[in-house]
Amino acid sequence: MSTTPPPLPVDLEVGLRRLRLGAMRALSPELLVVAKTQRWKPEEFLRTLVEAEIASRDASNARGRMKTAAFPVRKTLDEFDVEASSVPRATFDYLASLEWIEAKENLCLVGPAGTGKSHLLVALGHHAVDAGRRARYFTATELVETLYRGLADNSVGRVIEQILKADLILIDEIGFAPMDDTGAQLFFRIVAAAYERRSLGIGSHWPFEDWGRFLPEHTTAVSLLDRLLHHSVVVATSGESFRLKEARQRGGAQKLI
Repeated sequence: MSTTPPPLPVDLEVGLRRLRLGAMRALSPELLVVAKTQRWKPEEFLRTLVEAEIASRDASNARGRMKTAAFPVRKTLDEFDVEASSVPRATFDYLASLEWIEAKENLCLVGPAGTGKSHLLVALGHHAVDAGRRARYFTATELVETLYRGLADNSVGRVIEQILKADLILIDEIGFAPMDDTGAQLFFRIVAAAYERRSLGIGSHWPFEDWGRFLPEHTTAVSLLDRLLHHSVVVATSGESFRLKEARQRGGAQKLI
């Protein structure tokens, strides 16, 4: 029959709570019983408590980073079929190493819809968070709307600095909707602010020479691309849409025609 371990003395309970050592406080009553029964050395008891507290805080920090990242879905690099994609294996391995984030390089994924851009961006973001780095995901429309709200209350500078707390900023679906002059200038501001300070990962179905189709000013497009492509890994995705292929394999091709 299991018995409930005696509670900690009140002064220890209060001290651990004050120091915010939650895992130690939760584990100590039971661990004290085990340590006495098995005649642990004092350092063994202390080591177990410290390791439990570190593990608890690491897990809590990881959950916080994942929540802040605001990924739309859960994607992993293991789920990304490199052989079926147009991403070279050597490039994929380099991206998976996350060395480009340490080097403050950008990642630019450009290609038709359904060729793996969003999957790879989100999977790399999850991989970065799992490795202890901070990430933040936006669609281009969400990013511009966020900056517009900052512009409305004169806090856009603070909003940009808040976004730049992330080591990796992912901006997907660039060019799905045209930007007006103000939106393009705001987009340029965050790219310029991140230049050589943070890594950007972007996805667009428009080749770079066509970015003038959704950016109203040619000079803005040139200046933006100049900063984006310097120190950048560029991957041009191609091939048939993975989504259409999967639908066809499920027998759904008739519904797509």
